[in-house]
Amino acid sequence: MKIARLTAFFVFIWMGAAVAEPVNQVLQALKLPAGFKISIFADNVPNARTLALGDDGVIYVGTRRQGDVYAVKDINGDGVADKKYRIATDLYMPNGVAFKNGNLYVAETHRILRFDNIAAHFEGKPKPQVIFDQLPADQHHGWKYLRFGPDGKLYTAIGAPCNICEPKKPIYTSLIRLNPDGSGFEKLASGIRNSVGFDWQPETYALFFTDNGRDYLGDDAPPDELNHWNSKGQHFGYPYCHGGDIADPEFGAKRSCKEFRAPLWKFKAHMAPLGLRFYTGNQFPAEYKNQLFVAQHGSWNRSKPHGYRIALVKFADDKPVQEEVFIEGWLTEDERVLGRPTDILQMPDGSLLITDDVLGLIYKVEYQNE
Repeated sequence: MKIARLTAFFVFIWMGAAVAEPVNQVLQALKLPAGFKISIFADNVPNARTLALGDDGVIYVGTRRQGDVYAVKDINGDGVADKKYRIATDLYMPNGVAFKNGNLYVAETHRILRFDNIAAHFEGKPKPQVIFDQLPADQHHGWKYLRFGPDGKLYTAIGAPCNICEPKKPIYTSLIRLNPDGSGFEKLASGIRNSVGFDWQPETYALFFTDNGRDYLGDDAPPDELNHWNSKGQHFGYPYCHGGDIADPEFGAKRSCKEFRAPLWKFKAHMAPLGLRFYTGNQFPAEYKNQLFVAQHGSWNRSKPHGYRIALVKFADDKPVQEEVFIEGWLTEDERVLGRPTDILQMPDGSLLITDDVLGLIYKVEYQNE
């Protein structure tokens, strides 16, 4: 899968306009801070969504629409993936991937799978074990994010089966965790509309997660959220309250915003923050250490689109204090959408990988200071 196709064209339909750009022109459109370089780590990974790092530098890639799970690897060490395996097909929105002790975990909409000793089975059709099958099967916000926490447990979130509603079952709008064998189900929090990204802050091990706000309250409301979970039973407001202080016009009269845990940071409405990573590497300058990178997937229902970028949320005293743009250019000045960043993964050398689910790419970001 050596990247020799940088003149290949990708087409994306957005708001009735076809966008076709060579990949090298997309790269040229992207703007990063001085000293940083962005390149293509892997291409031809359709609908690449979330990432997990396995043994020996193997990168596992979940998809949503595609139904496939991939493994990609840079075999010769030149910084570009030259081998790709499609290790699972025809799954039900296998968005979430996680890796532990040689095993690959995949979150479909309705269940969690485990592929044992996955690296020994790339060439065949590995058969997974179902470790948990009690998740709702609704497609609306049904795609899952999947991560192992510092406690060794498997975390995921279950979204609302609607834009705005009071779900009939308590499992909806929740953050949950399990043991690696699927036992020990725990519901940790509720009132979370659609979280497709979370990470643990270095040193404090505090869990932060993004949450996408409801639609159809206008271009600028409600905000998307960065939330902090730290104890079982917390409620983050949905569907009654948004952004900590906006009562929902349909359900807000039933409960006060004061009852719920407010976000620690508010993103602009419809930015669609998804994957996020605290940077713990040593390649980037010192000011990036322990700061939070967030993939803002971009708006789909705003009169003037925004997002389509990687944001940097700066922390001080364990709390977010500032948001700034780290990478932009996937949205052009004339509102053409060239791509949509989805998830972020830190590599052992301190570089970052970023997925683009429109172009089927995995970008690599390095600091070179040249």
